[in-house]
Amino acid sequence: MNDLTPDAATDGIQEGKRLIRLGGDKALSLAERLSERFHRLTWRTPIHGMRLKGRYPLKLIAVPEDPIIGDVPRGRALIEGMLSHRGEHHAIETLDLARPVYGKAFGDYLHGFGWLRDLSTVATRAQGAPIAEYLMARWLDQHADSVGGAAWRADLWGRRILAWTSHAPLILSSTDLVYRSSVLNALARGARHLDRGADKAPAGPPRIAAWCGVVAAGLLIPGGDPRRAFGEAGLVRALAASLFDDGGSVTRSPAALLDSIQLLASLRETYAARRIDLPEPIGAALGRMVPALLGVAHGDRGLSSWQGGGPVPADSVAAVIEATGIRTRPLRQARDWGYQRLAAGSAVLIVDAAPPPVARVVEGGCASTLAFEFSDGPARIVVNCGGAQAGLATLPPALTAALRSSAAHSTLVVADSNSTAIHADGTLGRGVAEVELSRQESDAASRIEATHDGYVRRYGFLHRRQLMLTGDGRELRGEDALLPQGRRHRGGATPFAIRLHLGAGVEASPTADGMAAILRLAGGALWQFRCRGGNLAIEPSLWIDGDGRMVPTQQIVVSGEAAAGGASVSWALKRAL
Repeated sequence: MNDLTPDAATDGIQEGKRLIRLGGDKALSLAERLSERFHRLTWRTPIHGMRLKGRYPLKLIAVPEDPIIGDVPRGRALIEGMLSHRGEHHAIETLDLARPVYGKAFGDYLHGFGWLRDLSTVATRAQGAPIAEYLMARWLDQHADSVGGAAWRADLWGRRILAWTSHAPLILSSTDLVYRSSVLNALARGARHLDRGADKAPAGPPRIAAWCGVVAAGLLIPGGDPRRAFGEAGLVRALAASLFDDGGSVTRSPAALLDSIQLLASLRETYAARRIDLPEPIGAALGRMVPALLGVAHGDRGLSSWQGGGPVPADSVAAVIEATGIRTRPLRQARDWGYQRLAAGSAVLIVDAAPPPVARVVEGGCASTLAFEFSDGPARIVVNCGGAQAGLATLPPALTAALRSSAAHSTLVVADSNSTAIHADGTLGRGVAEVELSRQESDAASRIEATHDGYVRRYGFLHRRQLMLTGDGRELRGEDALLPQGRRHRGGATPFAIRLHLGAGVEASPTADGMAAILRLAGGALWQFRCRGGNLAIEPSLWIDGDGRMVPTQQIVVSGEAAAGGASVSWALKRAL
């Protein structure tokens, strides 16, 4: 699955200009919030309780394989009696399911039963079954008959059904018939709950997970053909609402897209267990999602950091892609997904050339328009700090919030403000509404020019960024300009800073003239950075690594002031050795 270089027509590259518009500041309306709240309140009503009643299966029709390898350290921790996720650690024996003292990410891991995958990766059935059945029995005691709360969210029920069915040998090894019937009864009740609530889950991975659960239940619970047909229609709708036409996630988060692909890969195995082909619309969606995901991967196949996601390691990405059975090349130009990819030699450039995601479909969106990441082989030279959603739970909340800012991305920042507002409640506000994009390809070089309007309303400037990668991948040239537009809302010169956050292991040293820096990569390669039109400085920075940990790094900062007529800074990154 290496980058290929077919002609532009077969790769879908459209040269010339185009305008991208998204209503990024549209959050859920008051009526929508009230409707969602009312829907959750109905879970506790006698009517909904009656809907959950019915016969439970005596056994499953089939047991699908889990196609994804789990996390080995988390699996080993489970054998030692500890549940661990994103920096939170809780002893199984003392874990209080009635009064949770853990964070949301840990709660999703616990209630979604993702830990079954981790346990099965490191334990035999004899080793793992007692642990799995102990946790399962405690969960059933607390939540099976108590409809409500986070444990009964539609997306978690969808994930739970996929996990329970694919790891049935771990949770159904007991000879206790009362326990076994309790598990199967809870499974049936969860499926009936999803029948009514899957479409209420937020677009993106939550809704996809919910409908995957409906389909899996229809395939594996006896007499489920009507549910299967109903679920397949719902899943097709969920995919249409959760994906752009080019296969990217409407959340614009690579981590969310990876999660969605993983869900469909697991569902694919459920069909395989019944010797049934994956329905064509679902398979076609999966076929679009994989190249879109590869389009935001670096040369080492690890994901770049966008919209709160961290740099998912290459082996994790490869495991999910392999589970899909799809072999394809990266999508170089995503029309709606919004990420532009240039690859030459061993260099890969990934640019965010679209407005932030619509507020109603994302939690923790970032003001990252026109930021980029750049790598040379396995070495990441320029990155985004990333990880607002993927960092460890131990990261300070103020830092997690700061990781969403424009300053935490490798882009130009005006007056230390965000190109798209981030409200105190975490939602995205006004800012970038339009991005104008131009792209040209040739054997000698590839060029992207993009402009956004995020600073027009407040400061009267468009931000235009031009990036050109030479055909051998040894030089990246850039120009950042602030262009007058509309009325200015403040007098005097406006300060700006171009921030290029450097990857872990990259050491920057300024030259004697103060206009350049030598970058030493961990593998021994040398790159030189030069700029004109601003003052260069090297400052501390940080990066959230693939394990969610904070890694101290450096950043190149080119600062200046824009007069009424605007400003321009040209710069270049060139491989010296």
